[in-house]
Amino acid sequence: MVITLIGYRGTGKSSIAPRLAERLQFDWIDADVELERRAGRSIREIFATDGEAEFRRLERAVLVDLLQHDRLVLAAGGGAVLNAETRRDFRAAGPVVWLQADVATIAARIAADASSAARRPNLTSAGTVAEIENVLREREPLYREPATMVINTTGKAVEAIVDEILEAIPKPGFSESPASSSPEAGLSEKPGFERGRP
Repeated sequence: MVITLIGYRGTGKSSIAPRLAERLQFDWIDADVELERRAGRSIREIFATDGEAEFRRLERAVLVDLLQHDRLVLAAGGGAVLNAETRRDFRAAGPVVWLQADVATIAARIAADASSAARRPNLTSAGTVAEIENVLREREPLYREPATMVINTTGKAVEAIVDEILEAIPKPGFSESPASSSPEAGLSEKPGFERGRP
């Protein structure tokens, strides 16, 4: 089973994924970071040299691979839901958590993350707040379609958000099986993956 975190940049996916994985003793991975590792370039560089279509092709290929794994918390890229097949694959792989935040909070988090501006392109020609509002409006139905739960992260601590997710996810999905508990079945030996530890 894969627990996928979706939502706009700055809603908390990359912060929540490792802590959620620790609590569940799952592995976790940030899909954007893994894409950059495989491509050997930043997302901004891919957009600049090859365009968005090529980036989306690479993103789709990475997600197809990651969604085959088990006992994984996946922080998906903000635009991954643009692909209809990916939306279906998210839902088929396990719970899909749509993280939300108000526009002011998203803008503040993006501004505070120096690496975000360096590695990721603006999505429109508008300013930050206007861009966030426009993109959220366009993507809202795409986030809603695969989501099995919706959590607003505005003003909440990571641990509180993780508690909400754990309360909402069906507990039978986390039962240990001999296959998933064996070292060979884990992802911790693979580049890009991190083993969650309590």
